[in-house]
Amino acid sequence: MNELIQLQLMDAQSSMDKAIDHCEAELTKIRAGKASAGMLDGIFVDYYGASTALAQVASINTPDARTIVIQPWEKSLLTTIEKAIQVANIGINPQNDGIVIRLIVPPLTEERRKELVRKVKEEAERGRITVRNIRKEANSKIQKLKGEGVSDDEIKTGENEVQKLTDAYIIKVDKHAEAKEKDVMTV
Repeated sequence: MNELIQLQLMDAQSSMDKAIDHCEAELTKIRAGKASAGMLDGIFVDYYGASTALAQVASINTPDARTIVIQPWEKSLLTTIEKAIQVANIGINPQNDGIVIRLIVPPLTEERRKELVRKVKEEAERGRITVRNIRKEANSKIQKLKGEGVSDDEIKTGENEVQKLTDAYIIKVDKHAEAKEKDVMTV
């Protein structure tokens, strides 16, 4: 196979790896009824005028399956962190006892579980669309190689390889989504 086509394939593969990583990260944010520090990843706190990730201003622990304990390194941040959690609208009310903030994760209702499964499916579809867009981009770059003296047969072979890559990565997205779906539906 032509060297230029192989470069395009490697480029497409690295882009697809990034898409899978992003999809995984988004699926992790969907809460499955169990407490995890990852639920707080998107929360930022105003720390001396700078927007700072919650994990950088406090220690976050999960003592049991239903509780998250946030212990700020500075007591003055307690109310700021509490407000940031409320603004983030993650569906959990923080409980401030003056030393730590506790988040008790309520058990999910059947209706909420189905809603979360829908979210998982939407996120998985976004992942599949991203992979397909990468395929489209890679195929168009391979087509442009015609002008650089690459034969039609090599271009066809390159496109077939891109399709095989796409199929493999879509299966990966589906497996991640299926695992998260099972996790959400487990009581």
